[in-house]
Amino acid sequence: MAGVQIETIPLAKPVLGVEEEQAVVEVLRSGRLSLGPKLAEFEREFAEMVGARHASAVSSGTAGLHLALRAVGVQDGDEVVTSPFSFVASANAVVFERARPVFADIDPVTLCLDPEAAAAAVTERTKALLPVHIFGYPADMEAFDALAAQHGLGIVEDACEALAGRYEDLRDVGQRENPVVFAFYANKQMTTGEGGIVTTGDAAIKERIDSERNQGRAPDMDWLDHDRLGFNYRLSDIACAIGIVQIRRTAETIPARARVARAYREALAGIEGLTLPCEDVGKARRGWFVFVVQLPRGIDRDETIRALGARGVQAKPYLPAIHLMTFYRERFGHREGEFPVCEDVAARSIALPFFPEMSDGQIERVALELRAVLGQSAT
Repeated sequence: MAGVQIETIPLAKPVLGVEEEQAVVEVLRSGRLSLGPKLAEFEREFAEMVGARHASAVSSGTAGLHLALRAVGVQDGDEVVTSPFSFVASANAVVFERARPVFADIDPVTLCLDPEAAAAAVTERTKALLPVHIFGYPADMEAFDALAAQHGLGIVEDACEALAGRYEDLRDVGQRENPVVFAFYANKQMTTGEGGIVTTGDAAIKERIDSERNQGRAPDMDWLDHDRLGFNYRLSDIACAIGIVQIRRTAETIPARARVARAYREALAGIEGLTLPCEDVGKARRGWFVFVVQLPRGIDRDETIRALGARGVQAKPYLPAIHLMTFYRERFGHREGEFPVCEDVAARSIALPFFPEMSDGQIERVALELRAVLGQSAT
């Protein structure tokens, strides 16, 4: 009927309430908007949640990746082996240090960096490995540990999408000696608006990151003196206050995200040619961030997204292959055909609406509209 408004189901929706408002007001009234007591409290509570010994809060996941790469010794002229199937920040952070991101293809099931492909990409200039826990699924860290030990390499984990994930060895993602980077953008498992954190078991790495996020100043130095190059990568007390409340919400929001994922699996079952996110393999566990499906081959992804949008269902390409982005083509000479698994997955992947408070009715509607767009009726 003309003039009828179609309810739009958003791609993501953070869970925020009066507790976050009160926490922000408390900081505003204190007058300590940055470098105040909420920073240490947030770091302590996050480290406790994931089982890490140390945590350093920063202004974004990208900032965390940058500082973590510096902390493991990456510098001008080095190479870092990483995944081409990720948000572009994981590769950009390598370029920030004038190093080269060396891509290797991904596992066709988990979509994480393939350890064998990564091993083949290691050269005498390789300084570190940067596996990405894509869409919350943990990479094979036992294999990457062995590869790093064999060649004397550092490891930085991009866990910006993987809060509440679990490694094959049953430890929570973040509970490792090497730097592990999380992010808190509004669509993540928890949010501070913008923000990130680096966990580590190494006190020296925390000390370095704490200094470099604050313009290179050590804790016992006057604010006009600095003993190393640093950046303004601080996270405000306002953001930390939100984060403290969000940590406490995860007891409800993390299971809620898993519930939505289970409901999607049931609702989308039977759509011919559609590839759903892989089930947990072995003892590893996904920390649910987004629900990304791969469309049947031969389907126009962009037209599918437009058609879903016209039906009130937001969707998004997730994720483009980094090496085929304009900057990486022009800067490093990448071309089609280098990483066939990544390129196939990237060309067919779309993110569907996914958030903790998503109702069963909304999930069913997304499935119904996707079937209709793909020309497949419900069975």
